Amino acid sequence: MESYALLLAATLNAGTVLAIAALGLLINEKAGVVNLGAEGMMLCAALAGFATVVHSGSDWLGFAAGMGAGALLAALFGVLVIWLNTNQYATGLALSLFGLGFSAFAGIGYVQAKLPERVQHHIPWLGDIPWLGPALFRQHPLVYATMLFCAALIWWLYRTRAGLVLRSVGESPESAHALGYPVRRIRLLAVVTGGALCGLSGAYLSVVYTPLWVEGMVAGKGWIALALTTFATWRPSRALLGAYLFGGVTMLQFHLQSVGVDVPSQWMTMLPYLATILVLALISRNPAWIRINKPASLGRPFHPGA
Repeated sequence: MESYALLLAATLNAGTVLAIAALGLLINEKAGVVNLGAEGMMLCAALAGFATVVHSGSDWLGFAAGMGAGALLAALFGVLVIWLNTNQYATGLALSLFGLGFSAFAGIGYVQAKLPERVQHHIPWLGDIPWLGPALFRQHPLVYATMLFCAALIWWLYRTRAGLVLRSVGESPESAHALGYPVRRIRLLAVVTGGALCGLSGAYLSVVYTPLWVEGMVAGKGWIALALTTFATWRPSRALLGAYLFGGVTMLQFHLQSVGVDVPSQWMTMLPYLATILVLALISRNPAWIRINKPASLGRPFHPGA
């Protein structure tokens, strides 16, 4: 039973990395912008967060640095695709490649660096409950904050005027512009917010989840987060559940090894990516379902006055 509690705890921890990034990318896409640069933003943010904690000793400053790095790169992406009308897909891929190369170069001096001693988080009384305590109540505060943020995002998107405006920009930017809304500024704000959340995800990865810095440590999680937005049909609750599902698949390899199941590690490492391909293949068999749920102007540029 204890091993299953540890598996559930590890699933929540691994899923949080994906959930934060996926929710950020979902905000982007609700505004009609596709950002394929999540992997690069997460890598740069992971380095920024790790380096900040090494020098300051504060995890929260590291998270702020990661969010700042992600927001900065997203702002650059936003200016290029929203004001200069560059291709969203090509620009996102370029951002991802830039983040991969820049983080590898700038992070050379931090490969052997160590963070201060990690704090063990524990909710009083609840953390001592047999099985449930180790599984659910000894997580980092950001794990619980991510769940609360998902609930708040659902309320904001579907119960507030601002959320309605954001969704209208993703559905019909021309109509939103005709009503007097600053479509390009709204899209830029959504992109920067999404980039900040991808940055927080990268910082969480290097400061809490691992915690260390190595080149390419995001290891495809940015691409999985992108796939999660489609898997979730652009619904925050489904994105959160999907993140935990993929987090569980990622952790399954370690659980099987701990109980003595002899499975080649290469096969287990492939599982999250095989699951991603399988899910996308199954979803793509029903294009009408995707067309109904996705923002109508997703990936389409907007030219005021055109």
